[in-house]
Amino acid sequence: MRIAGITIPDNKQVRYGLTAVYGVGMTRAAKVIEQVKVDPMTKVKDLTAEHESALRILIEAFLIEGELRREKSQNIKRLKDIQSYRGMRHARSLTVRGQRTKTNSRTVRGNKRNTMASGRTKVSKT
Repeated sequence: MRIAGITIPDNKQVRYGLTAVYGVGMTRAAKVIEQVKVDPMTKVKDLTAEHESALRILIEAFLIEGELRREKSQNIKRLKDIQSYRGMRHARSLTVRGQRTKTNSRTVRGNKRNTMASGRTKVSKT
């Protein structure tokens, strides 16, 4: 089964398989399955053609995949262009939502500290 150019894994249950589409999480998948009246425990390969088409129509009505990614990147670009605080944090690849950065997020900030090795230098085999 394919939705918005994404192949849904056949061997998974419908409620988990639908989350392979970007923009469809567990909550949205559960609501769509409930509307189509499909048992969420059924495997994707066991769905009928009518159920597949109904799921496809309902999911493609949402903002998913490329459109959602594009909108998300445009929102971040807008924040950068107006030079808001959040935009500047995005531009510098720092945390945006108020997390502490003194002790956490070292690798993001480029402050990766290496622990000291055993002290012995490796002998080259020449």
